[in-house]
Amino acid sequence: MSKAAPGTAESSAENTGNTGESRETPETGKTDEAAAPGTGRGRGAARPAARRNRRRRRSRILGWWPLPVCVALGALGGGGYATLTEPRYEATSYVLVSPGPHAEAASALGYAQAYGKVATDAFVLGAAEADAGLPRGALRSRVRAAASPDAPMVRITGSAPRPGRAADYADAVARSLTGAAKKSAKRTGVRLTVVAHAAPSAGPVSPSMPIAVAVGTSAGGLLGALVLLARPQRRRAADGAAVPAPAPGGDDTASAALPEAAGRAAAGLEGAR
Repeated sequence: MSKAAPGTAESSAENTGNTGESRETPETGKTDEAAAPGTGRGRGAARPAARRNRRRRRSRILGWWPLPVCVALGALGGGGYATLTEPRYEATSYVLVSPGPHAEAASALGYAQAYGKVATDAFVLGAAEADAGLPRGALRSRVRAAASPDAPMVRITGSAPRPGRAADYADAVARSLTGAAKKSAKRTGVRLTVVAHAAPSAGPVSPSMPIAVAVGTSAGGLLGALVLLARPQRRRAADGAAVPAPAPGGDDTASAALPEAAGRAAAGLEGAR
């Protein structure tokens, strides 16, 4: 019985030593039970970093929202302007300046330039307004005149919300101009003749829907770019590398296991003696 005791003590000591060796790693001095959870924590720490990166990319994409919003608003504004603005039609009359029997042919071109400037004067427009039954000053902003640079001809253009009214305005001014020139024909030696009456246009000259939408879109894009440039830039501090937290009680467990195993081994040896 006394011989069996040392063997039992030695086997228990060996088992105790083996238990101690299984708990401790020779490289780091940490237990195997503490090393395994550390790997899981390292993987778990990478997941919040990936989520932060996804949120950061999403915030960068969402940070460009003023540009498409302003472009869309500009396009809608241009379309609304083209829809709500009163349409404008134009019609043009042509007046020919021809020299008289005692005038030179080259003088007609110079008189055409002069009558092109006189066509929008107050005395010519006043007679045209009386002829068309319009109030005083109604044609000043609705009629324009210009002379051809290479031919003795005056072009008179009228504009109005309706095509028929635009033609009436141009013809009224053309008749008034020829009447004023007839009164001074003896002095100038030239006469004016309406060679083409105004014809109503098939469609409005303004506003144009494509042009209005294009201008609105361009203005909206410019405004959105200015908003992006003017807003304060948010500065983000660079995130440090994620450091896994130490295993709770890892070093304490290893340091406490050594004296405990040594104490059991010493007790076994004393019992064997």
